Amino acid sequence: MLHPTPILKETPSQTAGPYVHIGMTPNFAELGGVYDDPGKTMLTPDTKGERIDIVCRVIDGSGAPVADAVVEIWQADGDGQFAAPTTRNSNAAPAFTGWGRQPANGDGILTFETIKPGRVEGPDGKLQAPHVSLWIVARGINIGLMTRLYFGDEAEANESDFVLGKIMDKRRRTTLIARREEGAVPKYVLDVHLQGEKETVFFDF
Repeated sequence: MLHPTPILKETPSQTAGPYVHIGMTPNFAELGGVYDDPGKTMLTPDTKGERIDIVCRVIDGSGAPVADAVVEIWQADGDGQFAAPTTRNSNAAPAFTGWGRQPANGDGILTFETIKPGRVEGPDGKLQAPHVSLWIVARGINIGLMTRLYFGDEAEANESDFVLGKIMDKRRRTTLIARREEGAVPKYVLDVHLQGEKETVFFDF
C-alpha cells in the first residue's frame, strides 16, 4: 500500500540583502583578497567605438536613493556583437568585455565606463534599437530585477524597437530612455525607480 504524500511547505524566499555589497563587490566593502571586482570600466586599450559613461540612479518607492543596490549590465559592442565566451584554457581576451558590475554609492548612483552599443537582431528578425540590459539587486528584492536602458538620441530606432513596442502604454516606455548629457565623455543618465508613480518597466525573462 502506498503511503500518502505529505504536504510540503514552500521554501522561504531569500532576499538579496542586507549584505549585497559584501557578497558581490567585496573590494568596495573594503574586504580585499576575496576576488577581483569587475570594476566600473568595460573597456580595454583595443576597444573600438564611441566612449560613453552610463550613470544609473536607483530610487525606492518613497523617492529615497537605494544605497546598497548592485547593478550588472550586459551589452553588445559598437558593431552589434556580443563578447564570445572564454574558457580557462583560452588565451584570447575580448577587446570589449560586454559585462560590468557596480555597487551604488550613498546617493544610489553608479557609473559604467563603456561604449555605445551597436544594433542587434531582435526576435522578429529586425534590428533592435541600441540598448543595454540591466540586472538590479538590493535588500528586500527577492528576485533580481531585469530591465533595459535605451538612448534618448536614438528616437527613430527606439520607435521601431521590438521590446519597446511590447509596452502598450507609450508613457511607460520613457522609464527606459536615458538622457544624454554632453561632456568630455558623453553621459547617458537613467533613473531606475523600483516602485511608485514613476516605476521603471521591468521584464520577466
